[in-house]
Amino acid sequence: MKMVLDKLSDSLKSTLQKITNSLFVDEKLINELVKDIQRALLQSDVNVSMVFEITKKIKERAIKETGPAAISKKENLVRIVYDELVDFLGGPGSKIDVTKKKPFKIMLVGLFGSGKTTLTGKLARYYKTRGMKVGVIQTDTWRPAAYDQLEQLSEKAQVNFYGEKGEKNPVKIYKKYQAELEKNDLVIIDSAGRDALSEELITELDELHEAVQADEKLLVISADIGQAAEKQAQAFHESCGVTGVVITKLDGTAKGGGALIACSVTGAPVKFIGVGEGIADLEEFKPEGFVGRMLGMGDLEALLEKAKEAMTEEDAQDMGKKFLKGEYNLIDLYEQMKAMKKMGSMGKIMEMIPGMGSLKIPKEALQAQEGNIEKWKIAMDSMTKGELEDPEIMDGGRVKRIAIGSGLQVSDIRSLLKQYRQSKKLVKMMKGNEKNMDKMMKKMGGGMKF
Repeated sequence: MKMVLDKLSDSLKSTLQKITNSLFVDEKLINELVKDIQRALLQSDVNVSMVFEITKKIKERAIKETGPAAISKKENLVRIVYDELVDFLGGPGSKIDVTKKKPFKIMLVGLFGSGKTTLTGKLARYYKTRGMKVGVIQTDTWRPAAYDQLEQLSEKAQVNFYGEKGEKNPVKIYKKYQAELEKNDLVIIDSAGRDALSEELITELDELHEAVQADEKLLVISADIGQAAEKQAQAFHESCGVTGVVITKLDGTAKGGGALIACSVTGAPVKFIGVGEGIADLEEFKPEGFVGRMLGMGDLEALLEKAKEAMTEEDAQDMGKKFLKGEYNLIDLYEQMKAMKKMGSMGKIMEMIPGMGSLKIPKEALQAQEGNIEKWKIAMDSMTKGELEDPEIMDGGRVKRIAIGSGLQVSDIRSLLKQYRQSKKLVKMMKGNEKNMDKMMKKMGGGMKF
């Protein structure tokens, strides 16, 4: 998958392609499949004994199970690979229910350099966009830059920030703002780290937890430590009673597979993953969707989550009504493009759409399409209200005027109009399936808040 664990994803997709292209499923194919999966996982820094454990299960099931009558042997083999990989990553995801009480408190713990403060800002923004009043408090008294960093991130995420510069006792900082913190729906506490899990750090975290009484204590681990994540997660889990793990920097390391799988076996499940440097690059970890994307099957739930962040409930419903009526103009296309831009790169969106992730679309082609979107936005700024509302009036003279006004080529404007016509065709097709469209739009709009 383009966002994380590229090589592992590409290898697994090639393995599934081998199943699709084979004439029939026999032991030879199963053995080849098992070797391919072993190679892919070992290259992603996954522990050797774990690799043999999962591939043994896949092989045993593939030989013994015939699968439901409604699916073919090939489909059953793909299903077995999917099931075992999901199970390998911790089984069905366990969501944090932040609505259980008010304020719900999440305390972040971890070693130096794991990305706790950055994650505090990302988590705050994640829940803020889901309709919650969020407060963050800085209790890291060891790292001088932590206060300023979290203050800036809080401003970016538009959440309440609390902290006391110069105070050396984290418990005192928390108690000073306790009454203010109670006014939020959710409170996130950023704690200090050390180079290693020492007695001093354990004592400090226990004292802070005693004062906070956090509902979730999340361990933040950087993906670049690979298999060593298991030892760290186990140690924190036993010493500090962490309830879950967040893996950061998963987009930039080949060791991500090792870190992810190592944590899944510690008893402290992975709750979130950091998939980029931006404040919006955080995802709730759901093994089912994650594996779906790795195998090129898509992840519709994650796509809808991204859509909720990019589009208000009102906009989603308005767009739904227009789709159902078959109405569509350049203003709608413009709004659609703006929403897509907020959802992330074309590559990330493509891998969430079922079937699209398995298509080997070159990265350059996706980047070129993103470049087109930027040009089209500039072109629309040079159009009249009448042209935006009724693109059918566009003739050669208007196209030339818009090209000159926007500093673009005539071919760029024609390319935009071609995209508009293709999108309009799609809208007409959707009009014939009103019930499903209505249901999808309600899901997108109605799920804005917890």
